[in-house]
Amino acid sequence: MRKYTITAITSMKGQTNGGIFYMFPNIIVNLMYLLPLMFLWRVIAGGDTNVGMTLGQLLTYTYINALLSEMLVVRTLASSWNYEGQLISLFARPFPVFGQLIAQTIGGWIPMLLIFSLPMFAIAPLFGISIIPETLWFFPSLLLCISLGFAIDFIFACVTIRLRGMAWLGHSIRMAIVSLFSGTVIPFRIMPFGLSSVFELQPFGSLGGAPLSLFVGTTDPARIITIQIAWNIILWPVAIFWFAKSKERQVSYGG
Repeated sequence: MRKYTITAITSMKGQTNGGIFYMFPNIIVNLMYLLPLMFLWRVIAGGDTNVGMTLGQLLTYTYINALLSEMLVVRTLASSWNYEGQLISLFARPFPVFGQLIAQTIGGWIPMLLIFSLPMFAIAPLFGISIIPETLWFFPSLLLCISLGFAIDFIFACVTIRLRGMAWLGHSIRMAIVSLFSGTVIPFRIMPFGLSSVFELQPFGSLGGAPLSLFVGTTDPARIITIQIAWNIILWPVAIFWFAKSKERQVSYGG
């Protein structure tokens, strides 16, 4: 466990090597995402229109998503390191590649959680945002979301390995799919024609949209947790098997 902890601490320190002021662009990006959406929800749900969620639920949903965005849709450096030829160097270290990537990613979350998310949680009541989840099932759902997020990220890393020089294409496809189907930007609950129940069944629906919907109390915990567990059971073996089959296709510096 010590080696994973040291990896996480090293990654955490790497985020602030140039000082915390270098993290301000990320904070500004998060605010630029958060503020327009909160204004939009006030316009859409502020009148008499029934959109399937109350204004308070929509605001809380978007607010919590902005604060926990890195955890709700996991992105490791696996794909970019493969493109840069660095991923293969992880095999020379005395612990599993997946473990290294997970520890490095979790360590990288900590500075933004401390500098941005924690203060924003503290001032949330000033904006009328509830920071108390409607159900405690939010917390196991968040853990299942993170676990599944790593599995999906590793699967996309395998896609990048297979695409070889088309890493940016794979990244663009991934971002387009996740943005729509994870439910982080647009809550499934407000989608028309009963699409909510359909979108919850696909694997990306068990990412950010699942714990967020539990946080605001718009879905059934038993249904969501069951779907998340099922997708973890299905996709983790796929990620492990495909990565094992793909590792021989990796290219390091020098060919």
